[in-house]
Amino acid sequence: MTETDLLIIGAGPAGCSAAIYAVRAGVKTVIAGGAVPGGQLLQTSDIENYAGFVDPIGGFEIMDNMHKQCKRLGVEFTSDEIVKLEGEKSPFVLTCADGKQYKAASVIVATGAKARWLGLPGEEKFMGHGLSACATCDGFFMRGKKVCIVGGGNTAFEDALFLSQFCPEVNLIHRRDAFRADQVTVEKVKNTPNIHLVLNSVPVEILGTDVVEGVRVKNVKTGELADIACAGLFVAVGAVPQTEFLKDSLVALSDGGLVLADERTHTTVEGIFAAGDCADKHYRQAIIAAGSGAKAGIEAAAFVNLHR
Repeated sequence: MTETDLLIIGAGPAGCSAAIYAVRAGVKTVIAGGAVPGGQLLQTSDIENYAGFVDPIGGFEIMDNMHKQCKRLGVEFTSDEIVKLEGEKSPFVLTCADGKQYKAASVIVATGAKARWLGLPGEEKFMGHGLSACATCDGFFMRGKKVCIVGGGNTAFEDALFLSQFCPEVNLIHRRDAFRADQVTVEKVKNTPNIHLVLNSVPVEILGTDVVEGVRVKNVKTGELADIACAGLFVAVGAVPQTEFLKDSLVALSDGGLVLADERTHTTVEGIFAAGDCADKHYRQAIIAAGSGAKAGIEAAAFVNLHR
């Protein structure tokens, strides 16, 4: 069994930021990043809203730099996939997919969340080529173009309002004619001239050869098909936290699978902390994940040093 002061599960912005703060506080730190470390940023080609970069930067480059920075400071990386976390108090035992085990005085869960996609044929081909699950991240690239957004909750409606500021036409597609979004937000959308509600409809096909050129929708009441021309399709039907391995642990999760953590990143188990999208139901932005990772790193380091 491998022992360490701190084991961080996840090698995205939250995990790396946590590791930087922890290792600089004198805490032996291991990051278990899985087979493909780096999180959702690896799928993002151009990032313009991460402070400190004058020109757009690729998500891969950001994560590559973070990993190099962590290694320079002495953080150990492993491709182990954690599948189980045990213990009601420190030290904790973590089991990997191959049976390998770690004993850690403290743990930071920074496993992120994956966008919930539509499951349409050819969806993967269009990711990064007009198909996105983050209007805040990629909406700017649709300036002056027609777009569609799918969803009926606050995120979809807020994204529609955001996109309407620089897109001449925004089509909000929803499978029903009732919404989960707040009424105030719904009214704002209804009163925005360039936002069109496409109700009782679901996307059935993404149109285009190499990039998104439109979306085919089906009316769930009449069965009628219609094609909507657009250069961007934004999916806002929720995210799936990567927290399955915690279901048999004492770490409390929300109904949606998010880790329940307070503003200082403390979970329901003393010595276990959570940062980034796996505990964030509102923002899901890389820079916010990195900030929460910094908090978790500080808190975990304090916990370890206090209990040495």
